[in-house]
Amino acid sequence: MYLNKAIVIGNLTRDPELRSLPSGIKVCSFSLATNRVWKDKNGARQEAADYHNVVVFGRQAETVAQYMKKGSSILVEGRMQTRSWDDKTSGEKKYRTEIIADRTQFGPRGTGATGGAPAPKVAEQKGEELDSIEYPEEDINPEDIPF
Repeated sequence: MYLNKAIVIGNLTRDPELRSLPSGIKVCSFSLATNRVWKDKNGARQEAADYHNVVVFGRQAETVAQYMKKGSSILVEGRMQTRSWDDKTSGEKKYRTEIIADRTQFGPRGTGATGGAPAPKVAEQKGEELDSIEYPEEDINPEDIPF
């Protein structure tokens, strides 16, 4: 049995590019950055970014190109594929590994300059005060939890 599955959640590093194949099918390509954080053997926090090339086809490609932009958060689920071609200028063989997306899901929208304005709270619109949760001041003893 074989499995070729990729699931990544990250932010777009550039605006999506929408093109059409000669058959009329829409193709959208973009780059996605994912971060990982870990502690090294000395306990110092380390961080690294990985970059992934993504290709989306059909109606989903049009939707991604319409609603996503640089910095937007997205989940991509698909398969890995490596394609090759001969470079026209140098004549050498080039390779590119991409995620061919089967499914995309938009992440949370930011606020401010990069996203939409935050929705006003319903209670504030009505002039009411919001209910708040009151937490006990004493510490919770784990032995008091019944499960």
